[in-house]
Amino acid sequence: MTAHDVLGTAIEMPVRIRQASCFVAGFTASAGAVQSAISDTGLEVLRVRPGRAMCMLVFVDYVDGDLGPYNEFGVCVLVADRERPGQSMVRNLRDLAGGQARALVHRLPVDGEFTLAAGRGIWGFPKTLADFDVDHQSRTKRGVVSEGGQMIAALTVRPGIKVPDSPASAVLRAYSHLDGVTRETPWVLNNTADTRTRLGGAQLQLGSHPIADELRQFDLSRHALMTSSVGRIEMTFEDAQVVNRS
Repeated sequence: MTAHDVLGTAIEMPVRIRQASCFVAGFTASAGAVQSAISDTGLEVLRVRPGRAMCMLVFVDYVDGDLGPYNEFGVCVLVADRERPGQSMVRNLRDLAGGQARALVHRLPVDGEFTLAAGRGIWGFPKTLADFDVDHQSRTKRGVVSEGGQMIAALTVRPGIKVPDSPASAVLRAYSHLDGVTRETPWVLNNTADTRTRLGGAQLQLGSHPIADELRQFDLSRHALMTSSVGRIEMTFEDAQVVNRS
């Protein structure tokens, strides 16, 4: 078992999240603009149709976990499997529908100093400090994230169709890029409950922050392709592995 020193505290791996909730909206985006933004990573955007990639915007409330309670806003880009050269639109859509697509965590504002230090130091996640005003409890979910008095984004997700609870585990692959190093982290989801999903169902407002300007450059679709919310999730994060240095 490995351990990492985070601000004088030993964090043993894997990191366990015993309770969290989230809501997410997926938008298509300009594949060229997104690829340009992530060019240093060595990764290739996943194309879901000609010229279009997928950008996921997600708010997460970490209620109980090894890194303490905190809020998080992620700008995540779906990327192609590094071990399968070339892209097939049919295969890409199959991976997307089956939850097998990989995601690059491109931007990751949080509201805690400890999780910021842990995220950057252990996994190379590009965490920055921000302010949050989020409602995970109402049927309609809403989150606002700002930094330095500038709003990044306000996202509203309307309720979808109830999905059966699942005690099964699902292993996802999350990529990160920080200080010229691209890493891959196994991320295990366990015991998801109160999940709702639907086509569309999101309202997005972008602010004046540089991250908002970047999202405008991504040419996000006017309407979300899909939205989802999960009332309760358990997760574990394994150690990261370096996959590329730029």
